[in-house]
Amino acid sequence: MALAPDSPPTPPSGSIADRAWRFTLIMIGALTIVRLAALFVTPLELYPDEAQYWLWSRELAFGYFSKPPMIAWLIWATTQIGGDAEAWVRLSAPLLHGAAALVIHRIARKLYGGWAGLVAAAIYSLMPGVVLSSGLMATDAPLLFFLSLTIWGYVALATETAPRRYFIAIGMGAALGLAFLSKYAAIYALGSIVLHALISREARHRWCLAAIVLFLVGFVLILAPNFAWNAAHQFSTVKHTASNANWGASSLFNFRELIEFIGSQFGVFGPLPFAVLLGGSVWLCVKKRLESPDLLLLCFCAPPLIIVAGEAFVSRANANWAGAAFVAGSVLAAGWLLRWNARRWLIGGLAVQGLFALFFVACMVSPRIADATGLSNGFKRVRGWDQTVQAIIERSREEEALRGGVSAVAMDDRFVYNAAAYYGRDYFGQPGAPPLRMWVHEAHPQNQAETTAPLDGPHGRRALIVSLEGGYRPEIEQDFKKTSALQIARVRLDKKRSRRIDLFIAEGFAPLPRDPVTGLPPRPVRKPD
Repeated sequence: MALAPDSPPTPPSGSIADRAWRFTLIMIGALTIVRLAALFVTPLELYPDEAQYWLWSRELAFGYFSKPPMIAWLIWATTQIGGDAEAWVRLSAPLLHGAAALVIHRIARKLYGGWAGLVAAAIYSLMPGVVLSSGLMATDAPLLFFLSLTIWGYVALATETAPRRYFIAIGMGAALGLAFLSKYAAIYALGSIVLHALISREARHRWCLAAIVLFLVGFVLILAPNFAWNAAHQFSTVKHTASNANWGASSLFNFRELIEFIGSQFGVFGPLPFAVLLGGSVWLCVKKRLESPDLLLLCFCAPPLIIVAGEAFVSRANANWAGAAFVAGSVLAAGWLLRWNARRWLIGGLAVQGLFALFFVACMVSPRIADATGLSNGFKRVRGWDQTVQAIIERSREEEALRGGVSAVAMDDRFVYNAAAYYGRDYFGQPGAPPLRMWVHEAHPQNQAETTAPLDGPHGRRALIVSLEGGYRPEIEQDFKKTSALQIARVRLDKKRSRRIDLFIAEGFAPLPRDPVTGLPPRPVRKPD
């Protein structure tokens, strides 16, 4: 039947998809600009882990004690451009999340259409976990970007033919390899590909022998240098990652941990997206109404959530450990919300997350807002480190003026060590300045600083000891022949909280043997008052 003369023509699907893509570009561009501006004006300092990554970037390698090398490489690249200021250390985080959102749009567009691409990009960009991750430098940003490329390649395999399929396969393998170089949680994606092939005939049809070989070649070539580094360093990164899981915990079947982890995902994903994922997965699986794109995405987002929830049940789990589900989860939530025509829920959910994103940026620009709303505790680890380090430097200079200096400045906490390396770089980097060292608490190193800069006899000849909150001061004192009087420095973090460091001179480092079973030093004998 012919259209009436005054009936508007139906726009072709291509024009709708193009319009959604333009809106996505504008939205992601605006968000990224705001986040970059916040980085350059915020007074918040580096979190000590960020300072550690910066320290790694001074000596590039194919691996480090606790993380793969990608984060150090990225910091090296951005600080080579703009210098070592905090904003340049963090610069790649908002850029990578913005790029991931654009890739997520293309995944959703391929599976559910153009408007789904816009919604998926919005859900991802406004996820509280992504909002927080965009304001600091951590491993999640590169992991999620390279995972998005991996999933995009996997989706494209279904419709491409040779020779383009072969280029996609090797590129997909390389992207997954780069995701592994960012964070070993990328292993979920490898398992997801295998799982999808096991349960879906359509998934098996997208592969051919040549594509499988090329995928594995791309993956192995990228990952091989990090594997070689781990082999040469007793697989320290792999062991550290495994130890974080704490499978040897004495308390099993922690229902409270499980409930807390599941509850935390509403905060990490956003209340609406996680409710849609949780409820939609159960409902559609029970009703057997999963469509082919749904099954593909569930294979990528369900394993991280289920495995980490299981880990929380038998041991413990941090809220962000299931972050590998962000990419597929945002696409799946978008597809289902549009399929169910839940526009009001969608707008309301995104509005809530948008308000949180705006509030977080406001707190970055003016931390007093966090103080006024009772949320200053959440920012305590990005405040006061410069002042803390300056107190250490002043004590070191005092010793230099009075007694010719010290053999080392030794810390008992890696946070203080990393902060001193970054905020004291102009002082400790000078020729003749005392080297930074770590007093090793246990029989074996537990972090990068203890591995690369342990306190030894020559450096412990006459060292300035810095003990955070004085927690290990008795154990440190018994590792030396002589110690001086104590000096306490406090740095105010907010109206309620302060950071304390105990400073004293220790001479004649002679560490006591550690317990062969626990690895801990002997219990200090309390001196009579």
